Amino acid sequence: MLIFDVSTKPMKPLYPLTFEPIFKERIWGGTKLKTYLNKPITSKITGESWELSTVPESISVVNNGEFKGKNLNELIDLYPEEILGKKVFNHFGKQFPLLFKYLDAKEDLSIQLHPNNELAKARHNSFGKTEMWYVMQADENARLIVGFKEDSSREDYLQHLESNSILSLLKEIPVKKGDVFLLETGTIHAIGAGIVIAEIQQTSDVTYRIYDWDRVDATGKGRELHTELAVDAINYKTTAAKKEYAAPENKSTPIVHCPYFKTNIIPLNGELVVDKKEDTFLVLMCTEGSFELHLKDEKYRYKTGDTVLIPAVLTSFLLKGTATVLEITV
Repeated sequence: MLIFDVSTKPMKPLYPLTFEPIFKERIWGGTKLKTYLNKPITSKITGESWELSTVPESISVVNNGEFKGKNLNELIDLYPEEILGKKVFNHFGKQFPLLFKYLDAKEDLSIQLHPNNELAKARHNSFGKTEMWYVMQADENARLIVGFKEDSSREDYLQHLESNSILSLLKEIPVKKGDVFLLETGTIHAIGAGIVIAEIQQTSDVTYRIYDWDRVDATGKGRELHTELAVDAINYKTTAAKKEYAAPENKSTPIVHCPYFKTNIIPLNGELVVDKKEDTFLVLMCTEGSFELHLKDEKYRYKTGDTVLIPAVLTSFLLKGTATVLEITV
């Protein structure tokens, strides 16, 4: 007689999963995660809301439905292919490959960069950190720093760093709501003050900080810089980080497709049937408005600032509402 261990199987089918946000206080953070995205922050310097994460010490916990209280790693361990999809599981095993955030930059972030996969693996036993930004809100005259104005070199970079004139080498780009940027590893960058961003990235928390505007914390201490680690990780060539795109209503249109993730935008004004063609999970980030997700006989509601993980086994559903939605797969 066969005996099945039903304790490891869900009592109900998998469903769209949402998670408790993980808030991160930052020296540059503010309060827009509350005033703009309705997040229940309590600090006046909350810089980040980690929406979907398996970074150690910051693992997302389900806040809806049958699996409420379980963390994402636990669910993936029990149902790897059902959640991740065979394609993702075959490539990454049980490791969730992406990290999703909302960021509020009340002040300029540090000027920084991230190492590629090879350096990150060798130095930190981590993925590299390719990331993308979708600008959700930008104050007047807000700007980003992305890459060099002209091709540079290790020697030129170090000379300007030593003379405290590094900013003269870097390119500032004015931004507005809806702008999209792809930050490949090695690209020097900084989010400027007055910007709220949705960020999609590889699962990594490795950052090399090279300049922090000479600011100090409440104890008079500056944050650590990573000058030596950064030198070999920098891309000294110019980069075309800003991505132009079309956005027809009620269609899923690519805005960033790279080796690590594919992000489409859905300007929803009515209805859209989503049929997933690839065997992978899907994540929806609502950057504006609100919508309903209809799945069989169930209805789920989401609003600005919500992030939802659609397990791979859920291959067809209806979106209905008026919203701007980012749709991300691997």
